Amino acid sequence: MTTADTVAVPVLTSAEDVLAVAAELATEIAAGAVRRELDGVLPEEQLRAIARSGLLGIAVPSQFGGPDLPRTVVVEVLRLLSVADSAVGQLLLSHFVLNQGIIGLGTADPAPRLFADILAGVQLGNASVERGTKTSVERLTTLRRRPEGGWLLDGKKYYATGTLGAGWIAVAARIDETDNAATAFVRPTDAGVALRLDKWSSFGQRGTASGEVVLDQVVVEDALVIDEGPAVDPATAPPSVHGAFDQALHTAIDVGIARAALEEGAEFLRTKSRPWFEAGVDNAADEPHVVRRIGELTGRLFALEALLARGAEAVDRALAEDELTRQAAAHASLTVAAAKALAQEFAVEIASGVLELTGASATDQKYALDRHWRNVRVHSLHDPARWKYVHLGNHTLRGTNPPRLGVLL
Repeated sequence: MTTADTVAVPVLTSAEDVLAVAAELATEIAAGAVRRELDGVLPEEQLRAIARSGLLGIAVPSQFGGPDLPRTVVVEVLRLLSVADSAVGQLLLSHFVLNQGIIGLGTADPAPRLFADILAGVQLGNASVERGTKTSVERLTTLRRRPEGGWLLDGKKYYATGTLGAGWIAVAARIDETDNAATAFVRPTDAGVALRLDKWSSFGQRGTASGEVVLDQVVVEDALVIDEGPAVDPATAPPSVHGAFDQALHTAIDVGIARAALEEGAEFLRTKSRPWFEAGVDNAADEPHVVRRIGELTGRLFALEALLARGAEAVDRALAEDELTRQAAAHASLTVAAAKALAQEFAVEIASGVLELTGASATDQKYALDRHWRNVRVHSLHDPARWKYVHLGNHTLRGTNPPRLGVLL
């Protein structure tokens, strides 16, 4: 959706309205999820419906005309949409993370323009990570000053999730001949911007089309470039919950997939699976071993949902402080880190575990039950749980707060 569209987009001002709209859209999105998976159809129509609904503007600050709703509401919206179709949830994650980052600009450019567009139903997408670097946080994409004013942007990005459906793309770059990082906002229609979303070949989260964005001599005006300065030492950086919010949204996707897998698996057991002959029951859902295992998986899901909610609430409490403290930021980061690390284990177990119970008939492609395992296995690899456990362990043993790593923790 772009600002050229004439659809009147509502501003949703209460959590109740937002969650009602999200639940209604989730029902509609879920109805076609299997068919989109089987036919390889991207959820572009679903993204347009979300843009028209007003959900994209729920975290826009009040000074720009938005409702500035709690981040717990944003996290819950993403969880609901991910239960319906995890690709839709992940496609919108970057939008809300970028929205949060733009808040830090105050009233400086390009915040006013971007927030106006968001309220009009424009989705933000990301082009941050690239291949060919030693680590995922390094940037080869370059911004160079033009003698006549503005900048030239060159590079190639991969894992560009959220570019599908986006009206603005935030490109992570470095400023030529300096140590400064920068973010440049470009439109998919700008000269020199090429989306190669069909490059995405992962076995899961196929609907995200997280392929390439190629940038060739793209002209970017000054007002759309944010100079972030040189890299900040994680040990001395100011406190922030930006990373905790980002990770809470990632966790919401994994937890949403886990619920979808459990609910679809239980439905299959009730209506299609045959009981094992030794059980002496008429329905697979009445087998005592099945009942017990479904109970175990349900307990894990309840734990994930509760810990996700607790982490999101910690983010809101930290943001509510008059001045964000290091302790509040660390508490939010550690709580969300625990939720994300456990989701990497439990959500994968749930998505796999239901297949062990439903039986061989559930592997028929027409049911696409395997998509939940594939999707959560792929998405859960976004950030390694092993490092989150290290930070949690150091805090428990030594009281050490986690490093301030932006969107990583």
